[in-house]
Amino acid sequence: MGVMESYTGPELACPFESVRSLLERYKDRHPDKRAIYDLDQDSEITYAELHDRANRIARFLASRGVGPGDRVAIIADEIIEKLICWMGIWRLGAVVAAPNVELNVNNLAHILGNMDPTFVLYHRDYDDPSLRAGLDCEALAFSTWQDPAPEEFFAAVMETPPTPEVESENTGDGIAAMFCTSGTTDMPKVVLFDHFAYWLAGLSTLDFLGLEGDDRTLEYRSFGWNSAQILSLMPWLQTGLSMHIAKRFSQSRFFDWIKDNEITFAAGVPTVVNMLLNEPMGVTAEDVPSLRLMTCSTAPLSGEQWDKFEAMYGVTLLQLYGMSEAGWICGNRHYRRRIGTVGPPAKHQEFLIVDPDGNPVAQGEEGEVTIGGPQTTCGLIAPDGTFEDLTTARIPTGDLAVMDADGFVQVTGRTKDIIIRGGVNIAPVEIENFVMTHPDVLEAAAVGVPDEIYGEEVVCFVVAKDGETLNEATLSAHCGAGLPAFKVPRGFRLVDDLPRSDRGKVRRDTLKDLWENKA
Repeated sequence: MGVMESYTGPELACPFESVRSLLERYKDRHPDKRAIYDLDQDSEITYAELHDRANRIARFLASRGVGPGDRVAIIADEIIEKLICWMGIWRLGAVVAAPNVELNVNNLAHILGNMDPTFVLYHRDYDDPSLRAGLDCEALAFSTWQDPAPEEFFAAVMETPPTPEVESENTGDGIAAMFCTSGTTDMPKVVLFDHFAYWLAGLSTLDFLGLEGDDRTLEYRSFGWNSAQILSLMPWLQTGLSMHIAKRFSQSRFFDWIKDNEITFAAGVPTVVNMLLNEPMGVTAEDVPSLRLMTCSTAPLSGEQWDKFEAMYGVTLLQLYGMSEAGWICGNRHYRRRIGTVGPPAKHQEFLIVDPDGNPVAQGEEGEVTIGGPQTTCGLIAPDGTFEDLTTARIPTGDLAVMDADGFVQVTGRTKDIIIRGGVNIAPVEIENFVMTHPDVLEAAAVGVPDEIYGEEVVCFVVAKDGETLNEATLSAHCGAGLPAFKVPRGFRLVDDLPRSDRGKVRRDTLKDLWENKA
């Protein structure tokens, strides 16, 4: 029995459909409507054009031996061409392997090896054979979809007739995509989701936001993140709305994007909310009358920040809660919300708060959030290549939470010490291990401390070897030479020793207090 046939959850707002069916409908309904607009490249594709390119891509890949269930990697930043390729891969019924290149470029060859693609598509910006080292499959470069060079992927696609269409298409129980966790270790895990899980997550987004076909949405995060896939990509597919994308957030251009394109919904993260709060743009609801909603997800947002943002900009903000392995866990709704909470559990999530023994806690009691069911991941690939089947597993999130009498959930803490900087998880051990590669360092301990922009910022306590002298500039330069910029500690503090428990574990809370109380 397939995953859809065995589904026993809440009634679906709309039944599952394949990409083939959806693109066919939108092509017939509104062929000239903007499907995707790339704000950075000033490039757009209509639904008729997208239908044509997806079918050509599917036929071209099939001619190269790619079939349903095969994995096709896309190495590119967040550009319109990436999503056109994505739709062609899904149209065939193949799997999109989408590592977040910006965060994982140093480990990309290893990650791609674990993803084991049958075919690789890469943007000219990443035309570096070392990034594909060890792969035994065909790889083609691409740049623009509209005027490609003769030797590039999109030129070959346009030489492929769009008909007859390939017979295969994506199914609910087929694997949809592979992507990386946001970095709880120095080498991320690979997460697998099937199409039905994505469909349910997309329906949860529609329940949160009330999006419809005439909406115009804005996304500036990586589609290598599960959050961007289920907040923006799936509702776009399910409703036929117009999606606007950018490579990254731009504070100076943000409200111009909204005004110029009459955006009705914009994605958000605490870092963006904090930037807009700390450097007010002088914009009010009257300046962006089309903007109905913004969201904040990927990291906690305080009730004070939430209130202040809505008062300053006059835009309704909804706090959501999810994770790479779960899709949506909870979310405030456009019709039902409570500031200071992450909302009630998502409609299609099997949500349960448990005590340390795994038993459900009483309402109002704190416990660890666990999730399960068909909206969650079907498996993980560990850095060593080991696959873990999670199709029937209940997954602990590592988050502590309380549910109130009205069903609203408040996340109260984390069971682990992961630092969340701007929505990206950073493992302290990765920072510590690198700092200790400096020949004069004996020990190091990294912690996250509050930051007005990023929510949390990385700082590091360091113990020097006997007789050695260190300073902050030396340590910062050392980390800057080997760590991504967002993982380089904002500051260092030299100490004689690290505070430890009676079992020898570093007391990170003590370190956070020391940092906050320093002169």
